[in-house]
Amino acid sequence: MKCPVSGDELLKLIPQRPPFVMIDTLLSAGGNSAETSLTIAADNLFLEKGMFREPGMIENIAQSAAAMNGFTEQSPEGEAKVGFIAGIKDLKIHKLPALGQTIRTRIDFIDQVLEFQIIRGSIFDNNDIFAECEMKIFIKNN
Repeated sequence: MKCPVSGDELLKLIPQRPPFVMIDTLLSAGGNSAETSLTIAADNLFLEKGMFREPGMIENIAQSAAAMNGFTEQSPEGEAKVGFIAGIKDLKIHKLPALGQTIRTRIDFIDQVLEFQIIRGSIFDNNDIFAECEMKIFIKNN
């Protein structure tokens, strides 16, 4: 599989299913980083008064990390590993993306301790940073 990945191929990399999918495309993945994109649609569950809300941005970061993991560790059974947000550190919400806007999310792998993966995520558009945090994700072994 090669990047960019979207549509049904993307759904093979993450455990979420519509309408709860918060990424459109895995733009790049390799080494210890990945980048995704999402265009904020009118039917997005986290859209309120024309703005993509904070819980959606947190879920976008988590799903971007899941896509990175799914891409780099594709299972022979074709099932994406399930992960749970175990902690969020240094969350900064600078501003909210608007309906119709396309955001990009960069994930940087920091460390793995047992079943816990630590990543740094940032959401941006051009030169504007919308949100950033460090996230601890518990990866459930199948």
